[in-house]
Amino acid sequence: MRKTNTLLSLFSILFLLLSCGNNKNTKPNIVFILTDDLGYADLSSYGSKFIKTPFLDNMALDGAKLTSYYAPQAVCSASRAAILTGAYSNRIGINGAFGPKSPKGINKNELLISEMLKENGYSTGIFGKWHLGSAEQFNPTMHGFDEFFGILFSNDMWPFHPERPEDYDDLMLYRDKKPIETLVDQSDLTKRITDESIKFINKNKDNPFFLYIPHPQPHVPLFASQEFEGSTGKGLYADVISEIDFSVGRVLKALDKNGLTDNTIVIFTSDNGPWLSYGDHAGSSGIYREGKGTAWEGGQRVPCIVKYPKEITKGTLIDEPLMGIDWLPTLSSITNSKMSLNKIDGKNIWPLLTSETTKSPHQELYFYYKTNELHAVRSGDWKLYFPRSYRTLNGKSGGTNGVPVKYEQNTVYKNELYNLKSDPKETKNVILDFPEIVNKLEKMGENARYDLGDNLSGVIGTGNREVGLSNN
Repeated sequence: MRKTNTLLSLFSILFLLLSCGNNKNTKPNIVFILTDDLGYADLSSYGSKFIKTPFLDNMALDGAKLTSYYAPQAVCSASRAAILTGAYSNRIGINGAFGPKSPKGINKNELLISEMLKENGYSTGIFGKWHLGSAEQFNPTMHGFDEFFGILFSNDMWPFHPERPEDYDDLMLYRDKKPIETLVDQSDLTKRITDESIKFINKNKDNPFFLYIPHPQPHVPLFASQEFEGSTGKGLYADVISEIDFSVGRVLKALDKNGLTDNTIVIFTSDNGPWLSYGDHAGSSGIYREGKGTAWEGGQRVPCIVKYPKEITKGTLIDEPLMGIDWLPTLSSITNSKMSLNKIDGKNIWPLLTSETTKSPHQELYFYYKTNELHAVRSGDWKLYFPRSYRTLNGKSGGTNGVPVKYEQNTVYKNELYNLKSDPKETKNVILDFPEIVNKLEKMGENARYDLGDNLSGVIGTGNREVGLSNN
């Protein structure tokens, strides 16, 4: 009897050892879902009155909802570069949005989240829109991604868009480094990106992975699959958001089916605010001023939801100012991954997400736009704007059926100060009432100019690095 018990004990120990040996996925998985031009008020959990987003709403209830989160810049390539490197995009030489003919891209000397995690044993995949350079010189698989399925540039950079510049190419769908088809119809692209993402999850369920899903939608031109077009009765834009929401639900279900929910960090956000000139084909910034292409709150304040059952308490609400530059150092901290020796600007926000602290790690956040122009600085509840021009509809309605109306240009001739707590709509310039606050923020602006430069002031920064250039 004693011999039998001993053998059973040995078998039990052996079984446990084998089980532990097979469970390679001890590090947290990371799923980062990035939408294109989604406005702050485009989700029902963020105030939309006519778009229902049940899966994202439930994700917010199950995790943390950020209400003062900023995209790093108000335009595609610059914002994506900053998210993936943890540095202000102008620090790494990237402004605006790359076109297919551009010789520029992300520099090979920059460390991306994908490279950082790959070096730490993660499988890495990107399914969606890259927008950080051409296939030949800057393909995602050259920057730490094991797999790529999607498009290299924005979905309007093809022949069928009404505003298409003459030098834009056909929109090609890529798998890794090879073009596999010309996208004459993008209707099923959201669905296909989701299918590929789920395949990646299933394939990598037993090892840590970084899954980056940068959806091309709801950037114009808008497309929804047959199952979703007309499904909401609220127009094509609502249909598109509904399908994105359903896509998120499918990804979350795949994680759950594979037993990965508790050990996976899921982040959902947008690369910038809504492209307001497109009217009924654009999103909403809600109460916030202006939209994409401006440093006003509507241009960069976007939805952000983070779920991680192990450490983030359900229903967490965070109103502290944070920015997309924070993800690389945050993910480095929680995965014990080595960061680059290059200077970055983001901060570790994990203590805030997990309620260890209630304060943002940022003393200030800078808002750049166009060709390295410093437009604003935020510190606490205060935001100071510098003299500049910005695009606006000046109260006009946007376009209809995918055709935009033309923006006008407004000029700000003097500094303006707003308190975002008492005046989130930025309607009351209180610069004459708070000279000490103004002086503090002006000094912050001077520090930014010295470090990062400012073309509006003619200052060349001392901390800038070179953008990547093709060899051709």
